[in-house]
Amino acid sequence: MNMEARVGAVVEGGQRALNSAAAAAHGSIVDAGARKFLQQQHNNSQQQHSQLGIIQQLLAGGVAGAFSKTCTAPLARLTILFQVQGMHSDVTALSKASIWREASRVMNEEGFRAFWKGNLVTIAHRLPYSSVSFYAYERYKSLLQSALGVENHRGNGTADLAVHFIGGGMAGITAASATYPLDLVRTRLAAQRNTIYYRGILHAFHTICREEGLLGLYKGLGATLLGVGPSIAISFSVYESLRSFWQSKRPNDSTVMVSLACGSLSGVASSTATFPLDLVRRRMQLEGAGGRARVYTTGLFGAFSHIIKTEGLRGMYRGILPEYYKVVPGVGIVFMTYETLKMLLQCIPSSN
Repeated sequence: MNMEARVGAVVEGGQRALNSAAAAAHGSIVDAGARKFLQQQHNNSQQQHSQLGIIQQLLAGGVAGAFSKTCTAPLARLTILFQVQGMHSDVTALSKASIWREASRVMNEEGFRAFWKGNLVTIAHRLPYSSVSFYAYERYKSLLQSALGVENHRGNGTADLAVHFIGGGMAGITAASATYPLDLVRTRLAAQRNTIYYRGILHAFHTICREEGLLGLYKGLGATLLGVGPSIAISFSVYESLRSFWQSKRPNDSTVMVSLACGSLSGVASSTATFPLDLVRRRMQLEGAGGRARVYTTGLFGAFSHIIKTEGLRGMYRGILPEYYKVVPGVGIVFMTYETLKMLLQCIPSSN
């Protein structure tokens, strides 16, 4: 998602894959920024005598990610509401939309608690996503190292990079596919306004399966999987370039600050590039929801064409401002929560 936890020498490969897969699968700037910070923290922690075990890392990162997402949930819901506005709205009305106006509408019509619609599903999504990502990466890493003949060789930069990108991408695809129904249900719950069609998580699952079939839980999966590769590549390259440039100019700056800043900027770059895919994914997740007529009947690329034709190029970036606003608080909350949990968990004897 994701800010699942993975700092420690025990899980070097799994850490990177989880980091890469999280933001790629969900298009979240906060996830991308946080994962880069956590990756840097992992590298630093290799020198520490007291290290977290695998379960403790997953637990600390899962809690940090869930807490951060809960704190930034109002902005996340506004992003979703903006993303799906063009599906059944008059285009002329969309030009009047603003974050403040939409936030006021939610407060007046739905109440303050409505800003957290769908957040429980997001929290429930964290642990299975991190677990599947971790396990999948370990399996893919072994297969790739065996195929490349580098099982017992360290320091081969090209081979390590290939394992990181390919293994991370495949782990992201696997985890996104396995947990995708939860993401779709989250979108359906968060996109509801005054009319409540889905009364909760279980009711949403039951209703979707009954009305749209089991495949209805996987609407928009193609857009998600298409974003994995570009997200990893852009985030990784921007982060490494920014960090190298920063350290060459200001070598004495705090490693934590460099990681937070470069992680946030790489997340912004990655999510800006893949935001149109995220928008299309959200809209396809809502296709046929609540018995409404389908809007995009010609597949993924047909949806892109339809949106550009009816809403213009700006329509592909509807809702990106609240996504940007989550960056600093989101990454900062992950940092503070993770560091606090790490200190607490290091006091507990590891079973590893």
